[in-house]
Amino acid sequence: MTSQQKHRSTRRAATPSPDEGLDLLYRERRAARMRRHSSAGTRRRPSGRSRRPLTARQRRRRRANIILLWVLGVFAAGLVALVLVLQSLLGMHEPKDFAGPGGAEVTFTVDEGAGPIAIAAALTEQDIVASDKIFLDELASQAQGREIQPGEYTLKMEMPAKDAVKALLADTGDKVAYAAVNRTLRQNEVFQALSEGTHIPVSDFEKLAADPQALGLPAQAHNLEGYLFPGEYRFPLEATAEDVLKQMIGNTTSRLEKDGITDPAEQFKVLTIASIVEAEAGEADYPTVAGAIMNRLNPDNKETAGLIQSDATVTYGLNRKSYDITPEEKADKSNKYNTYAHPGLPAGPINSPGGPAIDAAAHPKDVPYYYWVTVNLDTGETKFSKTLAEHEAYTKEYQQWCAGQSADRCS
Repeated sequence: MTSQQKHRSTRRAATPSPDEGLDLLYRERRAARMRRHSSAGTRRRPSGRSRRPLTARQRRRRRANIILLWVLGVFAAGLVALVLVLQSLLGMHEPKDFAGPGGAEVTFTVDEGAGPIAIAAALTEQDIVASDKIFLDELASQAQGREIQPGEYTLKMEMPAKDAVKALLADTGDKVAYAAVNRTLRQNEVFQALSEGTHIPVSDFEKLAADPQALGLPAQAHNLEGYLFPGEYRFPLEATAEDVLKQMIGNTTSRLEKDGITDPAEQFKVLTIASIVEAEAGEADYPTVAGAIMNRLNPDNKETAGLIQSDATVTYGLNRKSYDITPEEKADKSNKYNTYAHPGLPAGPINSPGGPAIDAAAHPKDVPYYYWVTVNLDTGETKFSKTLAEHEAYTKEYQQWCAGQSADRCS
C-alpha cells in the first residue's frame, strides 16, 4: 500500500457513516439541553410523562410546612378567642356613660303616655345621656315603684345617666297635665280630650261654655266652638278649667290678629269659614275652597243664590259626623246649620280649625269656582268647577270611588 493509499484509508476510518453521524449529532444536542436545564436549576417535565417521585427530604419538608400552617391556624383562633374573652371581662363592649357633671341646661319634655324605653331613646337622641341601656338600668335601680311623670324637666347636655334619672324622678320636677286637641274636633270632643289630660270634669268646661261672652267671645257666639285652638297643650297641674279655656281661646285670637283680623265680629265670621274649610278640604286646597266659599257669599252670586251647600254644616246641626245626607235633611229649615236651606254662613263654627285653615279663611284665594268635591277620600283629591253640570260629573266620579269601598266608607 502506498503512503497515499494509507492516508486515504485513515481519512475514511475517521469519517463516520451517515447513520453514525446523525446518531452523534442527536447525542450532542441532548447533552447540550441537559446542561442548560441543569445550569438554570429547573427541570421541565416533558408533556405526557409522569411526575418524578418526591425524595425523602422533599417529603419531610412538605410535612413540616403542613404542620406549621396547622399550628399557626390554631394559634390565631386561640388568640381571637382570648381577645373576645378579655373584652367581655373588661367590659370593652359595654356602652359608655357621660362622666358629668353635664353641660348647658336644656328643657326635656315627657309626653303623656311615654314609657321608659321611649324616654330613654329621646334622652339619647338629644345627647342628654350617652346610653339608653345605662339609663334604663339606673331607672330600674332608683325607681323603687315610682314612675316618671309627664311634664317638663330641666336637665343638662351630656349628663351621667344616674343624675338624669334622679332629676326625672324628683318630686320637684315641673310636672304638667298633657292634652292633645286635633283639628276638626267639635266642642264636646275637645272637652273630653281636655278632661282626660287634666282630670278636670267635663261638666266644668261645659258650664263655662254656656256663657261664652264671659270668656271674651263676641255676642254672636253661643258656645266656644271654633275658638278652642287645636294643638298639644301642657297645663300646670293646678290649672283650672277657666285657665285652660282662656289659654286656648287666646291662641285662636292671636292667630286671627296675626292675619290682621282684629274686629270680634269679623273674627267670628273668619272662624266660621275656617271651620268649613277644615271639614271640607285637605290642607293644600284650603285657600281655593275658601275662595269658592267667598264666591258663594258674594251678593252677585247667581250660580248658587248665596247658598254654601256644605254637607259638613248640615251634619253638625244633626249632631253626627257623616258624608251622606238625605234630600229631606237638605231641605230641613229647622236646622240652623243647614247651608242648603239657609243662604249665607251657618249659625257659627262647626269644629276647631287650625292655623292653616284660619289663614286661608282670612286670605282666601281669588278663584272662579263655586263648587268643589273630594273625589277620593284616601288621597284627598279635590276637583273644582264653575258650573253645576261640571260639578255633577265630578260628583259621579266620587260616587264611583265610593262604590268600590266598604259600605261605611262614604256614609
